[in-house]
Amino acid sequence: MLTILGFGMIATFLVLIMLKKMSPMAALVIVPALFCVLVGKGSHLGDYVLKGIGSLAPTAAMLMFAIVYFGVMIDVGLFDPIVRGILRFCKADPMRVVVGTAVLAAIVSLDGDGSTTFMITVSAMVPLYRRLKMSLVIMTGVAAMANGVMNTLPWGGPTARAATALKLDAGDIFVPMIPALAVGLLFVIGLAYVLGLRERKRLGVLTLEQALGRPDGEPEPEQALIASAGAGSTASGAASEAVAGSASGAAADGHTVDAGDAQAGSREDDASSEILDPRRATLRPRLYWFNAALTVALLTLLICQTLPIPVLFLLGAAIALTVNFPHMPDQKARIAAHAENVLNVSGMVFAAAVFTGVLTGTGMVEEMARTVVDSVPDAMGPHMGLVIGVLSIPFTYFMSNDGFYFGIVPILAEAGAAHGVSPLEIARASLVGQALHMSSPLVPAVYVLVGMAKVEFGDHTRFTVKWAALTSLVVLGAGMLFGII
Repeated sequence: MLTILGFGMIATFLVLIMLKKMSPMAALVIVPALFCVLVGKGSHLGDYVLKGIGSLAPTAAMLMFAIVYFGVMIDVGLFDPIVRGILRFCKADPMRVVVGTAVLAAIVSLDGDGSTTFMITVSAMVPLYRRLKMSLVIMTGVAAMANGVMNTLPWGGPTARAATALKLDAGDIFVPMIPALAVGLLFVIGLAYVLGLRERKRLGVLTLEQALGRPDGEPEPEQALIASAGAGSTASGAASEAVAGSASGAAADGHTVDAGDAQAGSREDDASSEILDPRRATLRPRLYWFNAALTVALLTLLICQTLPIPVLFLLGAAIALTVNFPHMPDQKARIAAHAENVLNVSGMVFAAAVFTGVLTGTGMVEEMARTVVDSVPDAMGPHMGLVIGVLSIPFTYFMSNDGFYFGIVPILAEAGAAHGVSPLEIARASLVGQALHMSSPLVPAVYVLVGMAKVEFGDHTRFTVKWAALTSLVVLGAGMLFGII
């Protein structure tokens, strides 16, 4: 019974948010609360929620101050040269922009923290997407998949959990997986190329200067390599149909956009144009190298795990605000400017704590895991690596990494050991589903991604799930081809 209710709760949540019948925050709270009552444990709901909040409170604190920190860095112009440099390299070509998104997300993912990766990637790329009227859903999907593949680094989390659960060395798990993960990353870049070609076909012709927001008449306007669908279209035509273009891009990906959303998107585009405005009041050109050094130092300390991540971002945000905006009214203005993102993301994290608290506290996760394990035929024992690789795709999406690696992987490892399958093979196969895991509604970092990009979580889910699942299958296939799994 608990198994049916567990899967029913997850299915109900996904249907509600994908059909936009409820906001993700409301669905994350109301759906598990109702199912907790159905299970007959409504009296324990408070305990489950408080336990879930306690486990996610450090993450919420980290995201809160990280958003303030990176928001201030955007305000003061730290990322302006990066954005302009990327745009000049891309020559306003959507195909290059999408591929650049995948490459940037993969490189930044080396720090091992998904939230930081998404903040930096979104900060650098959103102005380009909005200037070029590109689909932001493509950006969030590509960034999530690239980060998901790179999330398997030994210091990223899943590999360390697998090593701990099976008492193995993380290096022994990860190093042999590098060829398969490299194939997965190449697949993401190839997918980004195809999606970029689709955007290039949709958008018509732009100029680099218009993409940068330069006034007409400045020297040497450079024609973009965006041709095709509108062979006779012009940059002004593309700009005049910006809202319609964005809506059609979403529709092409299977999304619907109503007039209100389109108008809202237009207002966001106008606001985002200030990000590259060389005359905005918040710029601090004399402090550029201080801010760059502060950011590098912060990321270095984060990778070295010198202090807890929430403490690092708390200190970083305080220093950045004090140095760049020494006057109290200016500090309050910057905090207020980023309050919406802080509230949206931290609120989502605490709402997710209700979902995970009920799913774990009621015993649904354990029953779901036991049912799946018991349903694996004995004949599949010698192929337990393949089994756990396939199971990792949905299971790491529907439950936390802790629940999967400490609850399910050890059980499957025991079953595999009876048929001569080594724990190392089981551990490597368990990493396959990470490309999809990073878009799970139970992963706080994904709310940073969609929140900063102003993308509906349901739209991101509809677009990303199929491609991320395919990426995971590619990694699994490569692992089997190379004899790793």
